[in-house]
Amino acid sequence: MKLEGRVALVTGASQGIGHACALALAREGATVAAAARNRQKLDELVAAIAAAGGKASAFVIDVADEEQVKSGIKSAIAQFGKIDILVNNAGITRDQLVMRMKRADWDAVLATNLTSAYLCIQQAIGSMLKQRWGRIINITSVFGQTGQAGQANYAASKAGLIGLTMAMAREVASRNITCNAVAPGFIETSMTAALSEEFKQNAVKQIPLGRVGSPEDIANAVCFLASDDASYITGHVLNVNGGMLMG
Repeated sequence: MKLEGRVALVTGASQGIGHACALALAREGATVAAAARNRQKLDELVAAIAAAGGKASAFVIDVADEEQVKSGIKSAIAQFGKIDILVNNAGITRDQLVMRMKRADWDAVLATNLTSAYLCIQQAIGSMLKQRWGRIINITSVFGQTGQAGQANYAASKAGLIGLTMAMAREVASRNITCNAVAPGFIETSMTAALSEEFKQNAVKQIPLGRVGSPEDIANAVCFLASDDASYITGHVLNVNGGMLMG
C-alpha cells in the first residue's frame, strides 16, 4: 500500500474518473476526502471504500463556488489534519460552436474546470508546504492538447490546466511538492455516454490500441503520480489515451 498514511482530496468524486480515483487511492492506503455536489453518490462511495477496509469521508462542495471550496477544504483539513494529495478532477461540458456559444456556458465551464483547480490548490497548498511534501494532480484532456470543434470552452479550460500545472510545478518544487497532469483520451464515462454511437465508433478508429479507455486506466496513472515512485516527475503531462495523441 504505497499511499498509507497519506490524505487525498479528490474533486468530482461522485462519478466517472473521480469515483475511480477515490477508490484506487483508498486501495493504496490513502484516506480519501471525497468532494462533489451529490451527497447521495458521495455517501455510497464512502460506504464502498469502508466496506473494502479503507477510510473516507464525504464533503459536499460545488467547486465553482469559492466559499464552498474554502469551507469544504478547511473542514477536510480539520478532520484529517492535512492534505497530502490533491486531485483536481471536477469537470463539465457545455458544447456549442463558438458563434452560438452563450457567455454563461463559457463561464460555467471555465469556472468548474479551471478556476476551481486554482481555488483548491490555494486552499490545500498550505498543508503541503508545512509538511514539505505534496502531490497535485490535475485531470486535463487530450482535447486540451489538440482542440475540438464545438468544445472551445472545454478545450480552453483543459489547456489552461496544463499551463497551471507547469506554473505550480515551478512554484513549489523546492518544497518537495510535485504538480503533474493526466490527460485522458476517450474514456467511457457518463460524460461520453451521451455521445452518438457513430461518434464513438469513429473515435475508436483514431485510437491505435483499438479500445475506449476506462476510468480505472486514469485512476492507475493518478495513483502512480501520487506515490513516491514518481518523486522525480513534476510539470509533466501524462497522456493516457491509447495512442490517440503521441509525441
